[in-house]
Amino acid sequence: MKIILTKDIKKQGKSGDIINVKDGYGVFLINNCSAIPATQNNINKVSKEKEKKQSDEINLILECKKLKDKLEKLEIKFKVKTGDKGKVFGSISPKQIVEELKQNGYSIDKKQIKITNNISTLGFHNVEVELHKNVKANVKIELIK
Repeated sequence: MKIILTKDIKKQGKSGDIINVKDGYGVFLINNCSAIPATQNNINKVSKEKEKKQSDEINLILECKKLKDKLEKLEIKFKVKTGDKGKVFGSISPKQIVEELKQNGYSIDKKQIKITNNISTLGFHNVEVELHKNVKANVKIELIK
């Protein structure tokens, strides 16, 4: 029996895959709303949905690349308090970076900001912002007295 999976099923396939299974298992999957029969009409619907998802993904990546170009031109400055030898009290957190980005008109979630090292010294630092799993931007941050 040929079926189209509507959900990811372990060891069988991902959603949208057309697979051959035994009749009893196929009926079980169809009754559990995990699959639909592989009729020509259903195959056409699934292929159109896949094409739409792909085009939406491409559009999203293009939007993220445009945002990346804008973010990489941006330079964020933080005025911090320092000790005797230029040591910064505390460090800059993703939340503070998000607040500065919001003030500049960018809507970024703090989970998208990836800080590898603590930002706790004066000078320039690069912070990675993950806009999409394939698109990452580097934002320049400067700590000044």
